[in-house]
Amino acid sequence: MKYLIRHLGIWAVAIALCAILPVIFSSDYAISLLSQMGIAIIFSLSYNMILGQGGMLSFGHAVYFGIGGFLAMHGINLIAGGTLPIPLELAPLIGGLGGLIVGILFGWLSTERSGTTFALISLGIGELIAASALLLPGFFGGEEGVSTDRMVENTITPFDFGQQIEVYYLIACWMLLCIVLMYLQTKTPLGRVANAVRDNPERAAFIGYNTRMVRTIQFALASFFSGIAGGLFAINYEIITAEMIGAIPSANVLMMTYIGGIGHFFGPIIGAVLVTFMQLTLSGFTHAWQLYFGLLFVSMILWAPTGLAGIIMNHEPAWKAGLMKKLIPSYTRATLAALVMFLGIMTLIEINYHLSLSIHPKDPMSLFGISFKAQSPAGWIIAIALIAVGFFFFKRGKNEVKNSWMDVHQAIKTGGK
Repeated sequence: MKYLIRHLGIWAVAIALCAILPVIFSSDYAISLLSQMGIAIIFSLSYNMILGQGGMLSFGHAVYFGIGGFLAMHGINLIAGGTLPIPLELAPLIGGLGGLIVGILFGWLSTERSGTTFALISLGIGELIAASALLLPGFFGGEEGVSTDRMVENTITPFDFGQQIEVYYLIACWMLLCIVLMYLQTKTPLGRVANAVRDNPERAAFIGYNTRMVRTIQFALASFFSGIAGGLFAINYEIITAEMIGAIPSANVLMMTYIGGIGHFFGPIIGAVLVTFMQLTLSGFTHAWQLYFGLLFVSMILWAPTGLAGIIMNHEPAWKAGLMKKLIPSYTRATLAALVMFLGIMTLIEINYHLSLSIHPKDPMSLFGISFKAQSPAGWIIAIALIAVGFFFFKRGKNEVKNSWMDVHQAIKTGGK
């Protein structure tokens, strides 16, 4: 009973949060950002069904997102023309069904092999579909893509979807529904068997499971939800191009899922929110935003392979034992040192970008409100000094964190004393 109440409380908080956020952050930019986060959450959770639950590393998941988006776009045009008698609110389902059909086809082909071979097959399928986009202009729209007008008469709500806030609530409803369905799927026998096939396919096959069939079904279901995300993308932007089935969206969803953490259901949600925020905000501040994004991804792989969700869950025993206060001082010192070191690294990066990409590299550059010339030795000296000082204190802080964790583990063993 407590388990049920706890989960109902979590879903109630999620619904309330989705309803309140556009009231708190009411600007057009914020609502557009929230809409894109909702789409990214569905997309990343669908990818985690393949990678996290099924152990299948795919480099072409955007194929099902993009095809779902194109089908939904054509469906909206048919709805607007009166040919397709369904409401606009169900248009993402067209994308989902399209993703499901294509997922069954390519899933059966891809899951013939596993591991690295599966990853290469998925990459080949992704590139094959991306290359075919220009050969099928009737469906993909050529280089211009396919556009639509989401303001149609056939709706089941009083919204005409002319305002972004109305589109946001549509995305939020579909997002919550998809999250619930994907979470419930993890509790089904299929979800459990997919985990078994991921962890030990030989043993799963030995006790009678058809591992290829399990992977195919898991792959197809993930493609279904990916297609729904593509359909919501079509409604949100009212245009979709062949770029959405290429390698870049596939790489983005992989990074979202991995940074958030594939070992926990809520990990991809965190990753989708963080990566979407970084992509849309950092690009307005610096030309090097992709470099920082790459540094974050590499850092997570090297030092936090369980992702942000794994980091959070690692603190659960200390939190339950009331011992977080033992970790906060060492965390604070290590974090401050890391920020100083990163400030120096960022200064060097921005100086080099100014010298390489600026139209007038000899003009003074501005960083954190401070103007200086990139050619001046002072900027380089200060940046290197920040890196050295930050690295020195970070090494000390890292040892302090390690010692703090040893104390916490010892205190947990002794009953929190």
